[in-house]
Amino acid sequence: MGWVGKAEGLMKTLPLLTAAAVALLSLSACQQKEPEVLDGRAPDPMAERLKNAAPVELPPAIAASVTFRCQPGNSLLYVEFYKGEKQVVLRTVKDGPPKMLKAEAAGEPYVAEGGFKVTGSEKSATVVTPDLGTKSCKA
Repeated sequence: MGWVGKAEGLMKTLPLLTAAAVALLSLSACQQKEPEVLDGRAPDPMAERLKNAAPVELPPAIAASVTFRCQPGNSLLYVEFYKGEKQVVLRTVKDGPPKMLKAEAAGEPYVAEGGFKVTGSEKSATVVTPDLGTKSCKA
């Protein structure tokens, strides 16, 4: 291999050497920073507020999700009964907007503004809505 062959070999490896030099130069520009140390003994700024906060009550779980067949009209209504027997969610269409109805105490009728009322249980209920009137329903 003559002088020309060596020059051609150098020309092929020159871009690789340049790329390696640039990579090393950019890495040397990075500064090594010490990790931030957090002191676990420092007082919590929210501790006093949390200590004096009112207890949080979780929403009730669904006890039963029922599709009722109702008369007159042989229509369907969809009701979710919640544990604690103080609230239900009523839908007049399967994926329709939910209407929350609440009872003052367990066993009392569930009511909501606008003339909504549900009396009964997940087996059978009487449902009153402003649009549909009074319906006698069975699961």
